Amino acid sequence: MNRRSFTTAAIATGAAGILPDFAWAQAPFPSKPVKFIVPYAAGGQPDVVARVLTPQLSERLGQPVVVENRPGASGAAAYNGLLQSTPTDGHAFILSDGAMLSISPHINKGTNYKLGKDLLPVALVGRSSLYLVAHPKTGVNTLQDFVAAVRKKPGEYTYGSSGIGSNHQLTMEALKAALNLDIRHVPYRGSGQSTPALVSGQVDFSIAAMPSIAGFVQNGQVKVLASNAANRSPLAPDVPLIAELVPGFDFATILTVLAAAGTPTIAIDRVSRELAEVVKLPDVVKRLYGAAVEPIGGGPSELGKALEREIEVMARAVQAAQLKAE
Repeated sequence: MNRRSFTTAAIATGAAGILPDFAWAQAPFPSKPVKFIVPYAAGGQPDVVARVLTPQLSERLGQPVVVENRPGASGAAAYNGLLQSTPTDGHAFILSDGAMLSISPHINKGTNYKLGKDLLPVALVGRSSLYLVAHPKTGVNTLQDFVAAVRKKPGEYTYGSSGIGSNHQLTMEALKAALNLDIRHVPYRGSGQSTPALVSGQVDFSIAAMPSIAGFVQNGQVKVLASNAANRSPLAPDVPLIAELVPGFDFATILTVLAAAGTPTIAIDRVSRELAEVVKLPDVVKRLYGAAVEPIGGGPSELGKALEREIEVMARAVQAAQLKAE
């Protein structure tokens, strides 16, 4: 092939979207620091998970991996930050829970990104259960007790959540819809407010993450009734599942890594592969357990399936909760 023919072929190939991968194949990955953008403030579960993973990931990639917190606008701030980071060179990702794709589009009109079109699955890091808990004044000790009590006094009991549109609220709204229960929602600004409200008896029940209630459970100040996951957690193996009463019920939080559309396959595969190994390291497992996260280490396909399921499930829960995008 002469030089002119080669040039023409290269231009045609680039127009078809193949040239960037060809060019990428000539450069090592990573060739500069990698950024993990977290759509929450420091201290939240996704932020903690990011800071557990990134030191080990940095060692394996041979480049610094930095965490950047971009809270706000139900994930839109993080997405915009991703787009501003020249993500298509493969050096910027988002680490978030599934809510960014499964809940945010239902409650914030500014979050119009979609799985597969705007954001690509990279890695399913882990899963974290939420728990239905009761104040002792209710006399409720089991999930069956909870159902019986609420049915006996419809509209009289209250439950607290970490906010409108949170996984906490949608877990309870899905449970209410499945069992035809009438219990009033009291939203708070995060578990820092909802857990004290439960402990003090301002609300009767709550949906909460284990780290926020563990000490109160040990002291007998609250009672754990059930988990919202599909399988019993190794962190709380004796706690029954809502799914044991409502088959198929699964509202556990998933921790995900996402990339912008156009990110080179070589970057997605490398990060996914390394994370699958990192989450198996004993020290990382221990620290993830401390954050109430069960490590999984799934790849793009597994995460894609998990997100598709969550998007469908949360859409029904949002409808049950009568939430509207603002």
